[in-house]
Amino acid sequence: MCGHERTVVRNCLPPRAQQSGVSEMRIAAQVLDGTYGKPAVGVRARLSRASGDGWQRIADADTNGEGCIEDWDSWPLEHGLYRIMFDSDGYFAGLGATTGYPEVAVVFRMSDESHTFQVQVTLAPYSYSTYFGIMENQSGNSG
Repeated sequence: MCGHERTVVRNCLPPRAQQSGVSEMRIAAQVLDGTYGKPAVGVRARLSRASGDGWQRIADADTNGEGCIEDWDSWPLEHGLYRIMFDSDGYFAGLGATTGYPEVAVVFRMSDESHTFQVQVTLAPYSYSTYFGIMENQSGNSG
């Protein structure tokens, strides 16, 4: 690794989903600013689910001070194809910059109701990267 800065990625799992015994399907989303190496605060995001020939909006939210979206904890989710649209244009305009990607769309499949699905996006004015994975239940120790 050649970087001198270190970005600490916080677990963006909402508190309710961290409780023992909860096995509902959840989405934990986080946006990082790849230019400044910090959480991207105030990024507008829209969560949608595939429905017929289009997308049905489920919820809108803004990232908090740690770049996380916690507002989606109360939305009931089910198996299916989902999309999160991140408003990178609005975020970078607020910083006085322009971007080559005005919106970043992340499309993913949620297939197991006992998991929390993690979506992480790192934004820069002319690039972005995404991560999608499953967060394991860490409610207790074995042994």
